[in-house]
Amino acid sequence: MPSSSNAPSLALCGLAAGRRDAFHLPARRPSVPEARRRVTALLDAWGTGQGVRDDVELVVCELFTNAVRHAAGERVGCELSLHAGFVRIAVTDEGGAGASAPRVRSGSVDEECGRGLFLVGALSRNWGTRPERGGGRVVWAEVPRDGATA
Repeated sequence: MPSSSNAPSLALCGLAAGRRDAFHLPARRPSVPEARRRVTALLDAWGTGQGVRDDVELVVCELFTNAVRHAAGERVGCELSLHAGFVRIAVTDEGGAGASAPRVRSGSVDEECGRGLFLVGALSRNWGTRPERGGGRVVWAEVPRDGATA
């Protein structure tokens, strides 16, 4: 799947063509299922197994939802890269007033919100966050390719 026209082609940055991709979408709720569709198509083109695709899709949805919900920017970026033992996901927001570092919340099983990063941690071998230039934030996760969690 080619990169969207509003994101730079990572192949032009000297990265391995076909094993990395990036796109940006508006920071609105309808972008979450669009991000999932793009990721599904990309992972299918890369030949990843169904279990890995399921895990990566869920992680992307959770990270993208958090970026849309908690950041005040106009767009959210997503980068995926395929490595020997994992798929790396990086979701970037544009920050905004009051945006803070994401954290895992302890909540009850009855709560509708607040379990996203718990799921990200359960499906990923590692995850974290870092500030982005210009006030935004990157939240990244590494999902094992064999489908087994760390």
